[in-house]
Amino acid sequence: MQILQAIVLGVVQGVAEFLPISSSGHLRLIEEGLGWDAFGLAFDTMLHVATLLAVIVYFRKDLFNMIRSAFSKDPDRAHDRKLAWLVVVATIPTGMIGLIGNDWFEGASMLMVGVAFLFTSAFLSLTESLSRRSLHDAEQLRIPGALGIGIAQGIAVMPGVSRAGATMAAGMSLGLDREQAARFSFLLSGPIILLAGAKQGLDVVLGSEPMPGLTVAIFGVMAASLTGYAAIAGLMAYLRRHSMWAFAAYTGILGSAVVLWQVIA
Repeated sequence: MQILQAIVLGVVQGVAEFLPISSSGHLRLIEEGLGWDAFGLAFDTMLHVATLLAVIVYFRKDLFNMIRSAFSKDPDRAHDRKLAWLVVVATIPTGMIGLIGNDWFEGASMLMVGVAFLFTSAFLSLTESLSRRSLHDAEQLRIPGALGIGIAQGIAVMPGVSRAGATMAAGMSLGLDREQAARFSFLLSGPIILLAGAKQGLDVVLGSEPMPGLTVAIFGVMAASLTGYAAIAGLMAYLRRHSMWAFAAYTGILGSAVVLWQVIA
């Protein structure tokens, strides 16, 4: 049973981390609805590392070019250099919001999680209705725009607010098309997943958190990394031809169901 739980949690983390539907919100639903909170913080940290691995593997060329170009003065690397620093700039407000409000957001009630799902739905719907396509590449963003996307990502600390949805919607509102907004969102996810995983890892060490069994950890990590990679690839392909209305509808229905569940419970 524990292996099955680890696989399910890994799949949910991998898929919902990168689709605009909120992984933290879905994990809270599983914990509240099924009582699956048996593995603790150490297991959560491993799942974060697994999703980071998916980002690194899928965007390995982009990340390599950004890292080697960050301090380069070569004009041929100007595109990757600016993109790298835009990611750094966007990560700053996310980290600040996470440090200040993480405990409050993580302790939010299920009713608030349901409302957060509705917020994600409304944000995606509004962006699809009002967005303009004026930029061809994330490198064309300016620093205020990158900060805005970072703030949107920081708000997604709240379970139910999708990190991918918030950052993609913010990017689209600034003029990026869906595919470019998704690409920047995924590149931006790397540093913040790394920071969140590092913080959780430190909490595990300092708090003497129990470690999950080796078999449980392996199955959970494999499920999260493989489904995370598939979610990235699938969403990038999907957004070339389709809008985000389906995700807006899904989070809207789910949020309404959660709110109704909490009101009548």
